[in-house]
Amino acid sequence: MTTSRPEPHTPADPHTPADPRTPAAPRTAPAHAARARSFNAAAAQYAAARPSYPPALLDALEELTGRPLAGARVADVGAGTGIATALLHARGADVIAVEPGEGMAAHFHRALPEVPIVRGTGDALPLADDSTDLLTYAQAWHWTDPARSVPEALRVLRPGGALALWWNTEALDVPWIAAAARRVEHHFGLDVTAEKRQAGAHVGDPAGSLDVVRREIRWRRRVPLDTHLANIGSYSVFLVQDERRSAAFLTAEREHLLAVFPDEVVEEVYDVVLLVATTTP
Repeated sequence: MTTSRPEPHTPADPHTPADPRTPAAPRTAPAHAARARSFNAAAAQYAAARPSYPPALLDALEELTGRPLAGARVADVGAGTGIATALLHARGADVIAVEPGEGMAAHFHRALPEVPIVRGTGDALPLADDSTDLLTYAQAWHWTDPARSVPEALRVLRPGGALALWWNTEALDVPWIAAAARRVEHHFGLDVTAEKRQAGAHVGDPAGSLDVVRREIRWRRRVPLDTHLANIGSYSVFLVQDERRSAAFLTAEREHLLAVFPDEVVEEVYDVVLLVATTTP
């Protein structure tokens, strides 16, 4: 794969994170599979609380792929409840969604009945050869096995098409976010800061066969404290642990955050990490 020429980016390489939403768990472990399945029972919470993505992400996607989204044939893989799919559709893309989970797919269909959705995974895409201009994974690539999902991406992409992966990552230079990350790290025994150290091209293609461009985009949203806590509670590591332990953590977290946001409106700050590779025309 070759890439378009991006503007230089400044952050250090990161992404096999221990952030509960991103590439932390061993791909082959039973626990990883359980986490992948856990979202189906929490699809409504996921849709209501998870952050979306800023318009600047779609602008960068068009820049790095060298083509507008309007009219492009796009497959959004691991589409979940359709958070990213809806943005692509609104930009005029001809989108088909791919989602393995029954609960997530059902919610997607209710939210976006006009967008086709098929059941499947990135490791075995239910798509024809040379059928897409763009293959996207929003918050989902880490659930695949790149040894299988990279060849599958190359199979379904048309010449000159592109593979795009992105994740919302927490802005750990913001003091309250860093403090909250340390509490999650202590609770789960995870190295949350690995997210910002490890989100690099090797996550998209550990074998190094693709030429991957990385871009980082900062954005923020203001949400009620309850929405923020529901977002945390929708992380897979929370969904698979004992409910009482999760509830205890979230109760304590509410008290910590009320000290920072007494009006109960939280300003979340994210860095979207975008990885893009284009095929040879």
